[in-house]
Formats: sequence, structure tokens, C-alpha cells
Amino acid sequence: MNNWLPLNPRLQKLRYRLLNDPYYRLQSGEEIAIAAQLGIRIDANQATVDDWLRLPGLSIHQARSLVELSRIGVKFYCIEDIAAALSIPAPRLEPLKLILDFSYYDDEALSNPTQININTATLENLGKIPFINASLAEAIVENRLSKGDYRNLIDFQQRLNISGEAIGQLMYYLRF
Repeated sequence: MNNWLPLNPRLQKLRYRLLNDPYYRLQSGEEIAIAAQLGIRIDANQATVDDWLRLPGLSIHQARSLVELSRIGVKFYCIEDIAAALSIPAPRLEPLKLILDFSYYDDEALSNPTQININTATLENLGKIPFINASLAEAIVENRLSKGDYRNLIDFQQRLNISGEAIGQLMYYLRF
């Protein structure tokens, strides 16, 4: 018997659900901690939509975006990568660190680059983003003008046919 989990019936019920219901959606930081103690882990680079939906605060759209980004080759190395991909503040995802595994841990904190709204950026603004050259900047603006605003990182990637590796670099600089 584990010493860390008392015989409290509520906690025993939670423990049973965590171990036996792969679709149970975690409700709090406390539940994340218990799941982590039970050995429940989610590999950020192999997670399915259902895996992402187990985590509190993530929507179906965010889960699908993360899976699609992994599918096209974007690698998540830390919680900041996931936050950048979803365009949300990294501290909001901090509690998830207990249950997420990454293929590589970066000891150096990512700097917070200036993000540019891709749907309002001018050619000049786009030219300031690393990895965007003049021809890509023109393609971004032309596509936006002809087909409307980009909905998210996946929509941006698909409409411009940008590689997963390039999206992995650009996601820190773009807002939608």
C-alpha cells in the first residue's frame, strides 16, 4: 500500500478513476500531482487529442493543434514550447509540468521574443521576424489579403505550406 495516499474514500475513488479511465479529465493541480505520483505521464511529442484533453484548461481545438503540430514535425522541448504553440502565457501551463514528458529538457529558459500579430503585420513588421525573408513576408500578406485572417498556427502552416521545422522556429514570434 502506498503511504502517500490515505484511505480517504474520495481519494481512493479518484485513484481508481485515474488508473482505470483513460478519458478521465483531470480537474485540478491536486489531481495532476496525484496522477503524477501514480506514474501517469503524457509524452508531449506523442500525445493524442485524448491525452491532451485529460489536462485541465485545454480545449479540443488546442489539443488538435498540438497533435497537428507534432504530426508536421514540430518538437516540444519544454512547457514554454507548448505555450508558444497555443499563444498562451507559459505560467498558465506550469502545473502541467508534473505530468508532461519531453524528449529533451532545455536548462536555459527561453527568452520572450516580441510577438507580432500575423493578421495585422505589415511587410516591414514581418521582415523583423527571424526566419522570415522578403518573399515569405510578401506571401504571408498576399495570402492574408486574398483568403482572410489566419485562424491559428496550423491554418498559417497549411495555407503557406511551411515546414514543421520552420513553424517550430516561428511560433515564438507570431500571434493570431
